[in-house]
Amino acid sequence: MPVSRSTAALAFAVVAGIVLTALPASAASGGAGDPYYPEDGNSGYDVSEYDVHVNYDPAHPRQLQGDTTVRAVATEDLDRLHLDLEGFSVTSVTVDGTPARSVSREGAHELVVTPAKPVAKNTRFAVRVRYSGEPVGQGWHTLPDGGASALGEPHSATAWYPANDHPSDKATFRLTATVPDGWTAIGNGRPGTTTTGPGSTTFRWYEDRPMATYLSTIAIDKFTVRTSQLSNGTPVVHAYGPGTTVDPQTEALLPEVLDFLASKFGPYPFSSAGGIVIAGDSDGAPQALETQSRPTYHWGFFDVSLVHENAHQWFGDSVSFSDWRDGCLAECFAQYAVQLWYEKYGDDLDTGFYRSMLEEAAQDPEFWTTRLYDPGAGNELASALYGKGSMMLHALRRTVGDTAFFGTLKRWQREHRYGNASWPQFEALAQQVSGKNLTGFFGAWAHGTTVPAKQYLYPGPLGALAPR
Repeated sequence: MPVSRSTAALAFAVVAGIVLTALPASAASGGAGDPYYPEDGNSGYDVSEYDVHVNYDPAHPRQLQGDTTVRAVATEDLDRLHLDLEGFSVTSVTVDGTPARSVSREGAHELVVTPAKPVAKNTRFAVRVRYSGEPVGQGWHTLPDGGASALGEPHSATAWYPANDHPSDKATFRLTATVPDGWTAIGNGRPGTTTTGPGSTTFRWYEDRPMATYLSTIAIDKFTVRTSQLSNGTPVVHAYGPGTTVDPQTEALLPEVLDFLASKFGPYPFSSAGGIVIAGDSDGAPQALETQSRPTYHWGFFDVSLVHENAHQWFGDSVSFSDWRDGCLAECFAQYAVQLWYEKYGDDLDTGFYRSMLEEAAQDPEFWTTRLYDPGAGNELASALYGKGSMMLHALRRTVGDTAFFGTLKRWQREHRYGNASWPQFEALAQQVSGKNLTGFFGAWAHGTTVPAKQYLYPGPLGALAPR
């Protein structure tokens, strides 16, 4: 735990007229019940919208000023509620415009708010938090020329705004970011009005479809911004940081990629598209992340990364998993989408992709040991989800046939669009659509830790690859 977190977040006295006290560990508890991250998220309410205002000057990277309103519906009577926020000095908290009775910090990232009066079940309410200080969470990354990027998985949001930080509670997202003249702030969703003030510019973004908190982003840099539209008028915004690769030819592939993925999964789920390309990878930022509606890439992108991250707009973003055991619902499908893209251009996935993966796995005894569903805390993004996971989906396709396989994918998107679902639900749907008993197949592939039996490893046309 960074020193700045313990000093800035836990050692409070009285700030701006609100009482900030330390609660006993047992006095209140947050957590949405995730088996891997039991302290993530909070119960008792359902967020409908985040309205995040930040002011950031790259010349002073230790100082971010934030003013965030969390709009929610109480799912039970609340005499107090929790938000997740790392670090910062909290200067004021109101609930429906009335100052909170008290605000306390608990554990590594719990902000405990006691309203002036309890919030009744089924009531809509708004919590406004004003805060400032140095971003200290693992999701805040400083860029080489002084800019910043907020992204990370499974955590990033709490490094820059208070949130109910679990994928199961999705909400629309407004971002208003003020930065010095010459700098640009890019966020999720559709661009709004840009305004100027004395020496500063304010950028506005709105993601109008529910979003998991780890998919939210802000990127601040001296970006080169390129705009266009899809054929249906959907705005496309690409932002390139200094020193990154601007490749108009690859950028121009995006409409084709989205059309292709839509042909396999169903209509593109969002009202904007594009990408954010940032420089620098020295502080642990992911090389690419499916930040909703506008994926983030390091240095540049090419067709494979374009396909993978945009496939996530369906698998992971529009349909998000219920908890972190379900990572295959994002990564297995995004990786297999790359194989589908290769197939579009003539690759034989049976004799190319699948056989080569089997040959590689034969040299790696660890390849099969990770479960694809519930791989264990800390392994929610294990490499097995990409390699073994994409193989599983191809084997499933050969088991049930193309009609049932792609029918399952489209129905999955249609039935769970903008919501959450679990891996067991996907198994049940695949079985229902195909009319086949897939218990053994999924037991071997998704839940097993050894090489699947021959009947599951070489189903249907893949039988031609089986050793004689």
